[in-house]
Amino acid sequence: MDFKGKAKVFARTYGFLCQVLPYANAEWEKLSIFLNFLIPKLPAPVEEDLAKGILEAIDMDSYRLEKEAAAKIQLPDQDAEIEPVPTTGGGHKPEPELDKLSNILKAFNDHFGNIPWSDSDRVHTLITQDIPNRVAADVAYQNAKKNSDKQNARIEHDKALTRVMTAVLQDDTELFKQFMDNESFRRWMADMVFGLTYGGAGGAGLPG
Repeated sequence: MDFKGKAKVFARTYGFLCQVLPYANAEWEKLSIFLNFLIPKLPAPVEEDLAKGILEAIDMDSYRLEKEAAAKIQLPDQDAEIEPVPTTGGGHKPEPELDKLSNILKAFNDHFGNIPWSDSDRVHTLITQDIPNRVAADVAYQNAKKNSDKQNARIEHDKALTRVMTAVLQDDTELFKQFMDNESFRRWMADMVFGLTYGGAGGAGLPG
């Protein structure tokens, strides 16, 4: 467990230093990426079960529900009129569930526009087109959409997104670092890509 603790300290410290120092040490970067994948797989320390024996210590039979009061709802004793069904107006086409690309880019800029991206246009293309398309094409994710519920599909989606982002590392280290180190960015990215790709059992549901 000593190794896991030290690995977490290194990952946190290096993540902070990357925000304030220029990127210069490739070996540290590789080690940070490796540890970020390794740490979740390391066993957790065995902790004492503080709840053990609590049920035996409480006499549940001595507790019972009691009816405190009963309230009766009454309508006023007076004549009332029911308004007629309106004959004007009508239904309207609901807003599409998926945000348009312009709305996605606006949300991205509102939340993460302060990050000094070296090529913001390329990042925009990756997050709105390339990455969602790659995730939508993931076979395991497609099977989960067709044969399982939304919760399990989301689990497979997050796995597929991690695989895609690992591949993106070869082309865009900057975006990958934000995904790995910036929790709010990772959460926004996952929600956004899932919203774009989870559109029924068939297609990916990407906006045109």
